[in-house]
Amino acid sequence: MQLNPSMKHELIRKSVRHFAETELAPIAAEIDRDAVFPRSIIDKMRALNYFGLQVPREFGGAALDTISTAIVVEELSRVCAAVGLCVTVHNGVAVYPVLRFGTREQKQQYLSRLANGEMIGAFSLTEANAGSDAGSVETTAVKINDDYVLNGTKIFVTNGGICDLALIFALVDPEGARPANGVFIAESGFPGFVRGEVENLCGMRANPVSSLFLEDCRVPEKNILGKKGDGLKIGLVTLDNGRIGIAAQALGLAQGALEAAVKYAKERHQFKKPISSQQTIQNYLADMFTEVAAARLLLYRACALKDEGVRFGTEAAMAKLYCSKVATGVTSLAVQIHGGYGYSKEYDVERYFRDAKVTEIYEGTSEIQRMVIARAVLSEMRL
Repeated sequence: MQLNPSMKHELIRKSVRHFAETELAPIAAEIDRDAVFPRSIIDKMRALNYFGLQVPREFGGAALDTISTAIVVEELSRVCAAVGLCVTVHNGVAVYPVLRFGTREQKQQYLSRLANGEMIGAFSLTEANAGSDAGSVETTAVKINDDYVLNGTKIFVTNGGICDLALIFALVDPEGARPANGVFIAESGFPGFVRGEVENLCGMRANPVSSLFLEDCRVPEKNILGKKGDGLKIGLVTLDNGRIGIAAQALGLAQGALEAAVKYAKERHQFKKPISSQQTIQNYLADMFTEVAAARLLLYRACALKDEGVRFGTEAAMAKLYCSKVATGVTSLAVQIHGGYGYSKEYDVERYFRDAKVTEIYEGTSEIQRMVIARAVLSEMRL
């Protein structure tokens, strides 16, 4: 088993870290405070292929392996988790299902524009009564001539405020004898596609999370992803992949908080010596460092399994569960090490602390991850 990163992975990390520290670090606090999506930075990211990380080169993508993709998200999130969120959701749960389940025509129509960032994608499953229960979608899709007419409301859509394309999960022909879930590729310019107000959230404030309203939204029949009854299957497979991205985002947050805590502990003096000389602070830092290292190994294991073409859903759930737990724990300790300053918006750890919590909620709550893992333990006993 090869546990050391390859030269390629190290080069990718170095490149993305330089971009994040040069372009994102100077504005991260400001765009969080003002809840502003940094379009000028996004335009620079387009040229770096951050929106086509695993898209084949024939469609203009970077064709990266999954570990490389996780490193990109990790390094962006280490500086600005909201931008890391935009990138991982776009790649992991908007581009991936089109690549995995799309027809040749759908790939030709959308993949190149998604890969170069001309179109930003979103994944629209969650509703007021369908979050953890993905099978309880109430949005409907009724066939009229060559179109499907969609009606319903999606909530808490990451990238919702700026997306050009959204994958909409809907109940197909709900009044029929055998209604089934389907996934529709809906462009924001389609009639009846309406955005709600951007949510005023605790963290990830520079990502425009919003509701999407489908009001007699007409989507061409050719824009059904997979078969019309494949919605639940597509959703579950996509979430397996998306959990790797959120785990990477959580890992980046933890890494950023750890580095900030180490720097502060060396600089801050109490009782005429740096607080890093205090045993309690050293214990905190040792625990944080160990947890981050363990989380990284668990994440990269899930990535490696995916790249090997074997089942990785359980490992993705484990990585997402553990990395998000580490993110909340490490960022909390980073605030504690900073003392009163950690509670001030003048320090990045306050933002990391707020951003970390949601990693235990979206792409399946920690409770859902435990259900997925427990199911594997009880049925397969994979150790």
